[in-house]
Formats: sequence, C-alpha cells, structure tokens
Amino acid sequence: MDIEEYLKKFDAVTKDPTLDAMEYFMKEFDNPHKKTKFIHIAGTNGKGSVCEMINNILVNAGYTVGKYISPHLIKYNERITVNNKEITDKEMSDILEKLAKKVDEYNETHNIPVKEFEVVTSLALIYFAEKNCDFVVLETGMGGTDDCTNIADGMISIITDIGLDHMDILGKTIEEITDKKAGIIKKNNDTIMYYQEKVTDIIEEKCKKENNTLHLINKEDIKNYFFDENYQTIDYKGYKNIKINLKGRCQIYNAEIALECIDLLKQKGYKIGNEAIETGLSTVIHKARFEMIKQNPKIIYDGGHNENAAKNLVTTINQYYPEKKKVYIISLLKTKDYRTVIKILTQDKNGVFIFTTGNDANRYVDKEVLCNEAKKYTNNVYKEELLDAIKSAQNKYKNEIIMIVRKFLYIQRCN
Repeated sequence: MDIEEYLKKFDAVTKDPTLDAMEYFMKEFDNPHKKTKFIHIAGTNGKGSVCEMINNILVNAGYTVGKYISPHLIKYNERITVNNKEITDKEMSDILEKLAKKVDEYNETHNIPVKEFEVVTSLALIYFAEKNCDFVVLETGMGGTDDCTNIADGMISIITDIGLDHMDILGKTIEEITDKKAGIIKKNNDTIMYYQEKVTDIIEEKCKKENNTLHLINKEDIKNYFFDENYQTIDYKGYKNIKINLKGRCQIYNAEIALECIDLLKQKGYKIGNEAIETGLSTVIHKARFEMIKQNPKIIYDGGHNENAAKNLVTTINQYYPEKKKVYIISLLKTKDYRTVIKILTQDKNGVFIFTTGNDANRYVDKEVLCNEAKKYTNNVYKEELLDAIKSAQNKYKNEIIMIVRKFLYIQRCN
C-alpha cells in the first residue's frame, strides 16, 4: 500500500468532531486503547516538548514506551514511535490494509466520513498494543474533549500552556479553548499543570467534577538557572544540576512539568532512577523547536505558528544571540493568525524579513500579503521563493543568525 497516497484521500479535520469513528475502530480491533497506560498531554504550546521529555526519561528507565505526536515534518512515520524508533512502512501498511476495510464499512453506514487524523490515531493505538507498550505518551491533535486521542483513558493528564489557536474549532476565547482542552481530564486519575490566569480555575473545576487530583506546580520552584549554547541547567525540588537539551526558558517550565509527572509515576510504584531522568533530559531532542540545522552559517528552524510560539521564539533568540543580527525566512499557514505572528516577529527592528509562499500555495499565505502586512512595522522586508530564500540567505548572511520560521519543513535539510 502507498501510505501517503492512501492518507491523502481523507480530509484533515472536521469542524464538528466526535469520537464515533474512534469508538467504532477500537471495538473492531479488540479495544487496543485499553491495553496500555497513557500519559495524555494537551495544550496550545509546549505539549510536544513535554511529550519528548517524558518519553525519553521513561525509555532510559527501561520501559517500552510508545509516543504519538502530530503533525509530522516529512513522513507520517515520525508520528508513531516505540522507544524512539519510528514505525516502519511495512508495519504501517500491514495495519492500514486491515484498517482500510473498516474505514470503508464505517463510511458506508455513517453520514460523516472518516478523517485523516482518525485513521492515523487508530493505526497508532493498534500498533502500540501490538508492541505491548508499558506506557504511551499521547499528544492531542487539537482540543481535548472530541480529539481522536481522547478515546484513551489517561492515567495522568497534562495541560501545558494554553493560548489562542484553532479558534474556528475550539472557541474564540481562552475560557472556551480551556474547556475543550480540559476534556482529557478523566475520573479518579491525576492532572498536572502550572498556574495560568483564566485557565486554572476551569481546570480545577473539571478536576473536582471528575474526582481527579490536580497537581498545580509553581514556576518559582525552579532554582539556580543557568544556560549556555549546549544546555539549560536547573535545580527543581530534590533534583539538582539537571541539564536540559532544549533551548529557551519556556523549556525549563516544560521540564518542570515532565519532572512532576515522573515524580507522580514514582509515587505510583514505577521504578525511575535519577540516572534515567538526567540522561533523558540531557539527550532529549524535539525537532523543529529552535532546532539548529546548520552551524556555518547558523541556521535555526522553528515551527512557531501562533501568538505564544512567536513570543517564545523572540525571547529565545534574543536570549542566546542578543548581539547578532537576525535574518528571518517566514512562511505562515492560512489557518493561523499570521498578522499577530508578523507583528510579534517584526519587533526586531534590526532584523531582515524574507517572506515566502512556502511550497504549497493552497496552504500558505501568499508572500505578497505577508510583505504588505510586515511593512506596517519595518522596512527590511523582502520576498522570494522558499528554496531560493534559504540558498541566498546562506550566501549573503554568513555571519548572521538565519531563522526559518514555518509550520512544516517539507524541504531537504540545508547542506
């Protein structure tokens, strides 16, 4: 089976999501979602990083750990891993051939056709059961209540930073979006989050309703913070000199959430030694999050695509390279609030901004539109095709920091 061609047949999302299709597929495959323990993570920003941290610690502790993330950068296989090894094409094809028959059956008897995310999520849950995973670290797609992943009963729910994104589906306000994210909170289990204005009260109320224990953590518990180009280092409660292999202050708060999750698992009787924790955080990788993809010249790739992500990007690049001139190569999706992202990024008055339409005119805002928006804030505005922009920037700006800012990187890595 041609995996890419098969999955292209499906619409990506629906504006009125339900769990009907997921319930149908899980029943048809002997309920694989009930055969493992889930750590379920929702939020607008940070959930992918928290997934990677918890996953890497548990793998280093000797457990068999499934991880499900979205979207992918290049291949669907990236979304589904066991012990950091991607599912193979053959493994995907074997499951999809069986799943495709059930998809056809479902579509024949239901008015709303199956969506791409439902197929891939079902595939992942079937695969994790086949691999006898001890844990699955499960990232929501969007929202929580009706997100495909919410078919799973998370033993621990984690809510990361919540902001305004996917507003056409999740709601127009922080409160409405939080209410959707809180849908992953399950009865008689545990939830972890740090205090967020307008958010915490809603989460607390949901936890009380579900007899769920809320573990509210405090950013001020991080002590002795230090960073260099290699690591960020923190003390947190009983953990000392913990090195984190991800950049930016937002990542130390994500690490705090991960450590709290590990402490909770230890309280539940799971053996996770300090060496596994230290190694897990010092070797963790999260692609497309302030990721250095070339050293000379320095090229950093970041998938920042909403208001909070853009703010974190500005803070992080100024933290690490305060004296360097920055060159931004930017493509933004039509489904995102590109005006707000541009306004935030162009706060760098010495920055050079090169806008591209990306490599898919149907999905990305036209570079002319982006340029016109940016000219409200800066005169250092240019436009090029995506690959041309990357090539020319490497030749022209050899001593500057080149930032590629786009949601997906369907291009070859820079050589």
